[in-house]
Order: sequence, then structure tokens, then C-alpha cells
Amino acid sequence: MSRLTDLIAQAKAKDPQMGADLEREFKALSSRRSFGLNFERHRPETVELPNRQVRKGDKVRVLPPRGETKKGDQRLWQVKSIRKDSGKWLASLLELYAAEPELQEVLVDDLVVVAEFRDKIYPGLISTGKVERGEDKPFHSVINGENFHALKALTYTHRGKVDAIYIDPPYNTGARDWKYNNDYVESEDLYRHSKWLAFLERRLKIAKELLNPSSSVLIVTIDEKEYLRLGLLLEQLFPDAAMQMVTCVINPRAGVARPEAFTRIEEYVFFLRFGDAAVESVPISGEDNTSSKKSPIWFSLMRTGSNSARLDRPNLFYPIWVTNDGKLHSVGDSLPITVNKDEVLPPADNLTAVFPLRPDGTENTWQQGPNTIRKSFAEGTAKVSKSKTKITINYLRNAEKARIQNGEIEVRGRDENGALILEHKKDAVRVTRPKTVWQSPAHDAGLYGSSLLRDFIPGRKFPFPKSLYCVEDTLRFYLRSKKDATVIDFFSGSGTTAHAVMRLNKQDGGRRVCICITNNEVGADEQKSLFKKNLRPGDADWEQWGICNYITKPRIRAAIEGISPDGVPIKGEYKFIDEFPYSEGFMENAEFFTLTYESPLAVSHNLAFERVAPILWLRAGSIGKRIESIPDEGWAVEEAY
Repeated sequence: MSRLTDLIAQAKAKDPQMGADLEREFKALSSRRSFGLNFERHRPETVELPNRQVRKGDKVRVLPPRGETKKGDQRLWQVKSIRKDSGKWLASLLELYAAEPELQEVLVDDLVVVAEFRDKIYPGLISTGKVERGEDKPFHSVINGENFHALKALTYTHRGKVDAIYIDPPYNTGARDWKYNNDYVESEDLYRHSKWLAFLERRLKIAKELLNPSSSVLIVTIDEKEYLRLGLLLEQLFPDAAMQMVTCVINPRAGVARPEAFTRIEEYVFFLRFGDAAVESVPISGEDNTSSKKSPIWFSLMRTGSNSARLDRPNLFYPIWVTNDGKLHSVGDSLPITVNKDEVLPPADNLTAVFPLRPDGTENTWQQGPNTIRKSFAEGTAKVSKSKTKITINYLRNAEKARIQNGEIEVRGRDENGALILEHKKDAVRVTRPKTVWQSPAHDAGLYGSSLLRDFIPGRKFPFPKSLYCVEDTLRFYLRSKKDATVIDFFSGSGTTAHAVMRLNKQDGGRRVCICITNNEVGADEQKSLFKKNLRPGDADWEQWGICNYITKPRIRAAIEGISPDGVPIKGEYKFIDEFPYSEGFMENAEFFTLTYESPLAVSHNLAFERVAPILWLRAGSIGKRIESIPDEGWAVEEAY
């Protein structure tokens, strides 16, 4: 639709009356909105490839002169031929997508190759360094490249294999914090929201192909500016997922002031569960996870809430017979829905029938069936509790039974009625299923995001990094039992997700792997100053300041080695669930890559194997030695592939 408005504007310029008529009809059509999320799918995005050599047939843009800070010519051109003249290479260009295309000849040095997202690409990876401390453990990967294309490459290596995707996408604040088609999207942009939705939709569609449909989770963080649109987008893209939104307090001390509005201290986290993925009961960083009560809680056997009425689950309505002195006599069978409870005869004299009834007499159901509760009484995990006014049936949930098995709850014997006498083990960690509002002090993004990042890479700033412990908790809820999980973050920014995965591995000896994808863009203000220094993207003096090279890679290297980029042991220590010095580092491996765009001809003639090799290695699990070249024999074998 944004393309249509451009065309209408052109029509107005040539024929005002026709333009006005077209605009009126367009507005009438666009006002007929169907139910749900509607937005303009803007033309496919483009990405500039400053490190890619210009070849005949390439799509290119003409760069502005060095030192120029204004945006240059955004038209696309095709390279028809390249020739050398007086020691300089010149390219003959034909304008693309124009009714009357222009021709021009430009210095090759003033061109940048462009890839449109509808183009077929031939990806490769170049290793730019590695850290090895984890012996035979698989490697975490950091990929410097456009995340759309990197995700497309991963559909070959990880389709249907990913256990968790955690992303913190641009929040679309209007503060020049992300680009669409090589241009920062600002608050004045009338299509700001639809561009953001189109931008995210394309990437989430590929992410859907990577997630394991039988058991996986997609986690997306956002703030108040786009959470409504994001929620609808997620529901439309993933109709089969179970979705919840959590409120996470990330700035409890000061908050973010909003003019004439409430100060915000929280953001939101969408969780989408696929297959049998489920939230685990785990300790939460920063909370008092030791049990404050001597005895575990026995829960009421009567079901409450939705679908708890007798009509909903007739097989769970039956009598439990209790003696006058409050002891269990027996458990009856399920009553057919046509049988009145008052017509049921007791199996012996002087017995009271206990049914799942609300105070007003409404017939509810029990949590367990007759055979199951009989076993529970026999093993001491169900009991009768009698007071002066009522008799209740209590039982232990599976979570408490599991804690008995792992030693968190100790059995001290049985009472006179055969129920277990239980006591929390001293200093045992209490694990509870988290609620939908998190208020842990460990999730403070100032203390454990920005300040922590400064400890690892002193003097280097990154806007709004997540709390390490918040990301760690978020992943732990789903990955505690998946010690070989694969995690992807395709908006990895400062690398917090990889850092959190390494923390999880250290806590339980896991071999989880994180694949981080980020570009090497510089911030809007830095970009302007670099342009003034006659630098361009692709120049070494420009690229050194990009996110991937300046923040992500140094942070992950420092976390593993325990040494800052200055070569100094990092001061301080991790807090909460696992406390140890930063300088200890992690016994992990990581390798850093740059995404490349290979020539189809080179690929088809086996001339790009060195750059395709890391993709084959990733597919094999990023473990062990990599086959870097084709031997004279024509084949090679390694342990993993």
C-alpha cells in the first residue's frame, strides 16, 4: 500500500484530477479492514554488502562521495560490464525498476553490492577467530551478517532442530534504533509500524522453520510501544502455539520517565510453546529460594477453576468414605452423571461420604480418579483432615513428590493415619512454577546489564543490554532438562544470550549450544562522525566500531577467558544461583564467523568449498575438527561427519 501511495502522488503531479479520484477510491478500499492484524507488506528489504567484490550482473548502489553525511542515491543499478581505464576499474550501469532506465559509468570503488530479500543467495561463512577452552564440547557460534540471510542459511543446517529461540528485536521507539531498507525509521515515518511488522514477519516465518515442532519455545521481548501489534502478529504466524505474556520488572529503582504519563519500570516477554514444551519449576535468580516453611504444603484434592464442574468431568465425581473419628475407610467408584449423590449407600455403618462440593453445594470434581487416589492413600501422599466444621481431602502434587525423590523434602515417618510426615531439608532450594509477573532484583537491567557489560568490556557502550540473570532465568524455565539444547538469538546485540547459555551449562554440566546472529552496524551518531572522517562501511577503520566486532565478539571472548579485551583479569563475581569470579571464565568453545555471498558459478564449480565448509560443520553439530578443504582423494571423514 505504501507503493500505491507513491504512485498516487506521481499521478497527482501529472494529472491532479485523476490523482484525486484515485486517492478517493484508494481510501474507500483501505477503510474496509478485515478482522485481525492488517498492515502493509512493504517491498522486499535490501541489504548492502560492502565487503563483497563487485561482479558483472550484480545489483549495486552508487555511494555518495567520501566525507558526505547525507544519504546517497538509493536507486538500484545492474552492472552490465566492467572495464579498466588508466589503471582504474569502471562499471557500466543500467538503472533497475525504472520506466525509462538511465545508463551511467561509475568507478567500481564507488559502488556497493546490494541483495534484495527476494533474491536467491549462496551463503558461506568465513571464520574470524575462535576461543577454545571446552575440550570436546560443541562450539557456540557468532555470525556477523544480515539476520534474514543468516536465518535462511540455518534452514539448511538446523531445520526443525532448534529447542529455543530468544530474541530482543528493535522496539521501534522512533529514536533511530533500527533501519528498514538502508534508512533509519524515525517517529515521523507514517509507515513506522507497518515497516516494523513487515521486518519482523519475514524473520519469524523463517524462525518457524527452525523450531522443533515436537518440543520448543519462542521467546520475544518487547515494551509497550509494539506489544499489542506483536501479540497479534505472533498469533497469526503461530496459530498452533500456546502463548503467554509475562511482565518483567527490569528497572525497579528509577524507571523510564514518560512525559505526562506513568514512569515505566517493566517490559514484556512473549512465550510461545510448541509440542510438549512446558515451563519447569526452577529457582529464580535474586529470590529467596530456600524454604521458609518447615512442612511442605498439602493441596486440596478438590478441583477448582475452569472445567471443574461434575458435568465437565463426571468420572472424577465419587465419594470418599470417612469414619466418625476422621479416618479413611475407603474410596468409592465414579458415579454416573444420572445418579444422585444422596442415593449412594455407605459400605458400612457410621461412615460419612465426602464429595467434592463447594460451600454452596455445587458439585465439583476431584483432582485424581478413584484408582489413583487409592494408591495415593496407600503410599501416604493423600490424607483426611477433619476440623470441627468440615472434612477435607488433601494430597501431594507431582512437584512435591519429585522433591521427595531428589532429597529436597525429607520423609520423617508416617502419622497415625498413614500419611507421610514431611519436612523441608535444611537450606534446600525451593523451586516453584513462576508467575506471570517477575519482580526479581536480579533482573535489573542497569545493574546486571549495563554495569555488568562494562566489567567485561570496559569503556565500550551498548544501549540497553538485558540483565544476564534475567535471560538466564528465561531460558532455564524451558531448558533445565534439555542439557544438549540448541538456542538461537538472531538479534543478539551484546551477546547476553550466549553468556546466559554458558552460565546454564556450568550449573549442570550441560552441552547446550548458542548461535548468535548480529550485524556489524554502527550507531546513528557514530555513523555520522565516521562519514566525516571520509570512511565508509567496508573500510577496516569503520568495521572495527561495528556492534559485532566492537561489542558481541569481545564480550563472549571475555566471558569465556575471564580476561578483558585489555588483557586484564576481569574483576568482580557472578551473583545469585551460581557465584564465582568473573576471571574464572567458562570451559566453553566459541567461533566467530562473517556471512558471505558466494557466486553461483563458484559454488557449482566447487570453488567455494572453503566457505561452505563451516555450514556443513554447523549442520553436523559444530563439534570436533572441521573439514576445511577437499583432499586429493576427493573425500574426508571426521568424528562428527
